[in-house]
Amino acid sequence: MTILQTLLRTNTFRIPLFRTLVPSVVLAYGIQTAVAIPSIAARTEKFYDLSGSLTYLSCTALSLFLPYLRARAAGNFSGGIAEYLSAPATGQALWWWRHVALSVCVWTWAARLGSYLFNRVSEDGKDSRFDSIRDSAPKFYGAFFAQATWVSLCLFPVFAVNSLPRSAFARSGPQNEVASAAVSAKPYLSDIVGLVVFAFGWAFEIVADRQKSRWSREKREKKHSEEFLTKGLWSRSRHPNYFGEVMLWSGIAMVAGGLLVRGPAQVGLGLGGVGGKALVAGMCAVSPGFVSFLLLKVSGVPLSEEKYDMRFGDRKEYREWKENTPMLVPRLW
Repeated sequence: MTILQTLLRTNTFRIPLFRTLVPSVVLAYGIQTAVAIPSIAARTEKFYDLSGSLTYLSCTALSLFLPYLRARAAGNFSGGIAEYLSAPATGQALWWWRHVALSVCVWTWAARLGSYLFNRVSEDGKDSRFDSIRDSAPKFYGAFFAQATWVSLCLFPVFAVNSLPRSAFARSGPQNEVASAAVSAKPYLSDIVGLVVFAFGWAFEIVADRQKSRWSREKREKKHSEEFLTKGLWSRSRHPNYFGEVMLWSGIAMVAGGLLVRGPAQVGLGLGGVGGKALVAGMCAVSPGFVSFLLLKVSGVPLSEEKYDMRFGDRKEYREWKENTPMLVPRLW
């Protein structure tokens, strides 16, 4: 029996939400532990950020494909994925657009950010965040454990949506199934607003990262002698890339939350009542909330600003930039 089969056979929670949530979270900690062991042995953080992206990609894929994997493991389906997707709509056999849309949002973000961070650490040779923990196995593993937690909490909204069967929005009774599915597929206002917010945040983060990369490259090439970046988006926010990060996860939470608090979704998740709505609302809110906490209070802004304050805190131009530029939310003028 394979590890996947064992996981699926032991994953027999009565509430459908947990049947997707638990194995996805287990996979996150499993991947991070698997990467942590050789990284600790080699005392290198080169693959840390890349493993984070791999975990996002893998956990999202698992949550999306779990219905197919369960059907195969239970012997209820013997064909390939193409046949599975073209099977009659039984509620579990087909995806619908929100499943795919949110999963693709995560995949595109994770693939782009992971490759960007991997290229950066490859060029720099190290990541200064790990200078004080690289030689301590417990502390180094703690960073990987924290990354697994970060992935799991951020993906809570996606896990919840992907655990929702299509049948949750298919009307029962004699109505035409195709017509009822078409009605349920109509986007809500929360879908539109959420995807727009995600796209804005993703684009904002990309532009900020590219401006920083170009500035760093030109500095190495001796095209300028600036010690810190104060142009472009970095003239409107001291951390525009972090602002984009918070926005894109807020967009994903909006799409998921607007869907999951509705009655049919609550039934499909095996929840209901005020408690069920509070649970899914909390799962969606924790994603941008935890990202904001992590970036503003733990590993993002504090480490970056402490480093720059020590290096440039006595310079007038740095103090003026810091005093006149918002920390996170960009100024509009």
